[in-house]
Amino acid sequence: MIAQLKYGGGTPFYRLEQLQRQLGIPLPAATPWEVVEEADELLKPARDELIRQAAQGEVVHNDDTSMRVLRLVREVSDERTRVFTSGIVSTGQSRKIALYFTGRQHAVKNLAELLQQRAQQASAPIQMCGVLSHNVPKLPAGVEILLANCLAHGNGRRQFVEVAANFPDQCRYVLEMVGQVYGQDAEARERSLTPDEPLQFHQAHSGPVMEQLHHWLEAQFAERKTEPNSGLGKAITYLLRHWKALTLFLRKAGTPLDNNLVERALKRAVLHRKNALFYRTLNGAQVGDLFMSLIHTCQLCGANSFAYMIELQRHPQELAISPAEWMPWNYRETLDRIVSLSDSA
Repeated sequence: MIAQLKYGGGTPFYRLEQLQRQLGIPLPAATPWEVVEEADELLKPARDELIRQAAQGEVVHNDDTSMRVLRLVREVSDERTRVFTSGIVSTGQSRKIALYFTGRQHAVKNLAELLQQRAQQASAPIQMCGVLSHNVPKLPAGVEILLANCLAHGNGRRQFVEVAANFPDQCRYVLEMVGQVYGQDAEARERSLTPDEPLQFHQAHSGPVMEQLHHWLEAQFAERKTEPNSGLGKAITYLLRHWKALTLFLRKAGTPLDNNLVERALKRAVLHRKNALFYRTLNGAQVGDLFMSLIHTCQLCGANSFAYMIELQRHPQELAISPAEWMPWNYRETLDRIVSLSDSA
């Protein structure tokens, strides 16, 4: 319950201490930390298995948010001063896995390390991220990705929103065209299409919309309708520069339109930053990463994270031996099997 309140609900340890005092059971903030730190050791096999399975995903979303770690030892040669919590959400086989990594590395570096565990025979995954250059990983030889950029955020759609007051008609046109694509995507989901049919649907319905938008964007410069150095011109330039990655959903089945999935996942880290302000040490941050990974993956899979973590702590030996059988989506089946074997004995 302590981990659920802290890393799932954003309740800092000092607030838990205040709550305990009001209930007449004084409990210093250090005690809840000792409890979750001890549980962290038992749950690491589950987190490590999540990482291994996330590396096999068909689509991997990644992004960062800033974080504070008070006592973070830095090598003399390390010039990096900022600290991030990276979010990675991997999808595939009708399930989603959320992972968190806190430290000096951007999400792209954490993603590159994650993909080192990817099976060699597996096809290249789709990477969904923002348009910033530091989002593209430097991968080891033999590892490939298909880059897809977020149609909703980054410097694409968002830039048009920011300059809409100065260029209302032009920005309204762009936003309405992108809105049509999202409408087509919503309709495709409502139809419960097979895995390959959404691509055909987008090619037939969203393809002409994006082609028309592309011609309009190019015409703004070709016909001297927009000054390239204006706010609108910069927004158009950025959109055209990343057009290939922004339109991967028209060429590759399973490509999402945006990076909203990991944006929502990172709100858990933002909630911690808002309420607790910081992690004291890197070890504390890594404990938080583990629990947030387990809790949010449970939510994405429709599992009860509180019940899940209780069962993992009740079966630490079984978890250590066969972590793949203790994932949020199959641990109930494993428990039923244990009960059946116990009854038959």
